[in-house]
Amino acid sequence: MEALSEHTIQFSGLKDGAHAFEFTLEKPFFLATGMEEYELGGHVKAKVDLDKSEHLLVANIHVDGHVTVPCDHCNAPMDQPVQGDQRQIFKLTEEQEMDDEELVALDLRAHEVNLTHYLFECISLHMPIRHVHPEGQCDPEVDAALKKIEVEHDPEPDPRWNALKALKDTPNPN
Repeated sequence: MEALSEHTIQFSGLKDGAHAFEFTLEKPFFLATGMEEYELGGHVKAKVDLDKSEHLLVANIHVDGHVTVPCDHCNAPMDQPVQGDQRQIFKLTEEQEMDDEELVALDLRAHEVNLTHYLFECISLHMPIRHVHPEGQCDPEVDAALKKIEVEHDPEPDPRWNALKALKDTPNPN
């Protein structure tokens, strides 16, 4: 995902301690993800509480809003609610790699951090896997077409279960 300049925090001029930032994530943000699933947009408020110290930046990200995605059942657009929290820690260090997933290395000479990727990550991790309208809100034409081709059948039990049941019912010689 491309970094968007409006999500850059210049931390070099900030005093040590707590700082709050708010971002509104709308269609341009979702288009920048480059993912077809998100190209319909959305409206998400992101609140970032940044705790700055000499060598660490701790960003507590909270997202709340909706993402417009296609319904998995009828393919019509729907507003999928999303809400969640994520903590991201940035360490000012000369090391390039960190062993901890939550810890991101920033060069000692860095004076800003871009949160676009971390905002997207927070949203993605809190989105449900399945996106379906509430009962009765799907496109009625698609619902009718799906009902015409729906197949009613009782699945045959897997024969391996019978073999396992036979083992269970066999008395133990010990």
